[in-house]
Amino acid sequence: MRKHAFALLLATLSVLAAPLPRLAASSGEIKVLTAGAMRGLVDALRPQFERQSGLRLVVDNATAGVLAKRIAGGEAFDVAIITSTVLQDLIAQGKIVAQSRVELAKVGMGVVVKQGAPLPDIATVDAFKRTLLAARSVAYIDPRAGGTTGVYFDALLARLGIADAIRAKAKLKDGGHVADLVATGEAEIGVHVISEIKPVKGVTLVGPLPQAIQHTTVYAAGIATAAGDAAGAQALVQLLAGEASGPILAENGMERP
Repeated sequence: MRKHAFALLLATLSVLAAPLPRLAASSGEIKVLTAGAMRGLVDALRPQFERQSGLRLVVDNATAGVLAKRIAGGEAFDVAIITSTVLQDLIAQGKIVAQSRVELAKVGMGVVVKQGAPLPDIATVDAFKRTLLAARSVAYIDPRAGGTTGVYFDALLARLGIADAIRAKAKLKDGGHVADLVATGEAEIGVHVISEIKPVKGVTLVGPLPQAIQHTTVYAAGIATAAGDAAGAQALVQLLAGEASGPILAENGMERP
């Protein structure tokens, strides 16, 4: 009996003495995949988030279509900030936690010209059409890149009956700021989401598209189902959706949904 008890004691001590399995160390980073229109908000709040959380943001932006493909293909990330409809698709695919979905902002499209250039008439749909037809070149997001505004604008040209004329002189961007092409003189005018026009230097926002053909995009954030730091990701989403973001959204021509 004593031998049995002693053997049991030795077995117990050997288990207790065995090294514990090591927990995966936190990378100390939150990886954010964001549509270009929301990059400005993330960058503006980055210092506050990093100071308060002790975590570093790693931010990558692309068009909604490109991000959707990357996420569907298994790319690792913590937070996605993308168009509301695309985010909902990713929730259906099991890539985003449904309960984490938060709508952050909405924004319309506008027209941009080089700083100092005469402001064209875009007050009505007919005036907008005449302006596009009269321009030497028109810049917008390449619809093949999957950008929301590029897809919409290319379809709009067909609806207005001027697709062939405008496509023949189009200056296409596969991502980034369309207004950059206007600032450098590569395009006479550009059409893009307003929040991606305002940050560009050397250009002037003429104004939003006429209401009858305006396209408003809603952007939402969600946390990856495989997030490496779900708590840190949640803290970032809360900051982006909080009061601190209000003035930044307004400055970039955006508003709450």
